[in-house]
Amino acid sequence: MASAGSAAKNKTKKTADVPEGVLLGLGNPLLDIIVYAEERFLKKYNLEADNAIIAKEEHTKLFKEIIERKKTIFLNGGATQNSIRVAQWLLGKPSATSFIGCVGNDNMADILRETAKVLGVNVQYQVNEFHNTGVCAAIITGKDNENRSLVTKLGAAHCFTANFLDKPNVWELVEKAQYYYIGGFVFPISKDAIMKIAEHAVKNNKTLIMNLSATFLCKYFSNSDLGIMQYVDVLIGNEGEFLTFAEQSGFNTEDVEEIAEKAAALPMKGHRERIVFITHGKSPIVFATGGKVFRAEIEPIDRKKIVDTNGCGDAFMGGFLAQLVQNKPIEECIHCGNYAARTVLQSYGCSFPETPDYEWE
Repeated sequence: MASAGSAAKNKTKKTADVPEGVLLGLGNPLLDIIVYAEERFLKKYNLEADNAIIAKEEHTKLFKEIIERKKTIFLNGGATQNSIRVAQWLLGKPSATSFIGCVGNDNMADILRETAKVLGVNVQYQVNEFHNTGVCAAIITGKDNENRSLVTKLGAAHCFTANFLDKPNVWELVEKAQYYYIGGFVFPISKDAIMKIAEHAVKNNKTLIMNLSATFLCKYFSNSDLGIMQYVDVLIGNEGEFLTFAEQSGFNTEDVEEIAEKAAALPMKGHRERIVFITHGKSPIVFATGGKVFRAEIEPIDRKKIVDTNGCGDAFMGGFLAQLVQNKPIEECIHCGNYAARTVLQSYGCSFPETPDYEWE
């Protein structure tokens, strides 16, 4: 397996040879609110390190408290939107990527649109007049800022409807795309939208990539009545998420390699082989396909360079997707994902330099 390092040879911006709109993301567009806190802050609001939840009534005061803190940071967010932004940054070609989600009619939505436009992402937001654009509190804890607890207040993002896909300019994006990236967070909002895109992908021999996203969402992936797994070409998640998925799927094992192999072997529509990736922080990535299991090393980063772990996983996905849509080998997809993750670790939130210096050795 190749090293995850990158060689910064020059700063000339490169443009990938991909069709316009090759990659489409469906997710929750959010404004990230980043705050550094102690473990007692997590306990105060019944939160866990390295977990993601949807905000409940008990978290109302949390948002008020972190917004009033002096060192709070506000950035564009939403896991899937972050990954699409990173992929666009690496691909370089204007409108190589598209993103669909729901926002409010407010200034926060304007910020999201402008940022996407500057980067080159073609966003098509459904607008809800009755709810504000969603926000995500990212609470960073740990000696080396290595843990992050995400609390999402979906706002307008929770109002996305599948019929938005029927708008001619929106469905055109679906038809243009050859790859679709959807996070599990969309399931509680619009299963119909996911299934509509999944059916289109299978019918047209396109690639559907999905992320388990959080332990509480694994039930949607293991639900045999919903049957989403038969459409999924690439499935990714962390070890905790896959342990939950395995238990709910009746795998009867906690061995990550066995879990990856069994998840990859679940029935699919069509004749392609699924690829499953299990991440675990700095530990090697376990991935399985075709009855075989592999490990890919993660090149460590100097702890002193780590500014913020929030958005690291999103960045990995963005780097991975940027190579996948160019039909690059899995090794290179992982290599670029590692590069993107390391880059984002050295700044606040899911942010990055104007020009990538990624090189494949």
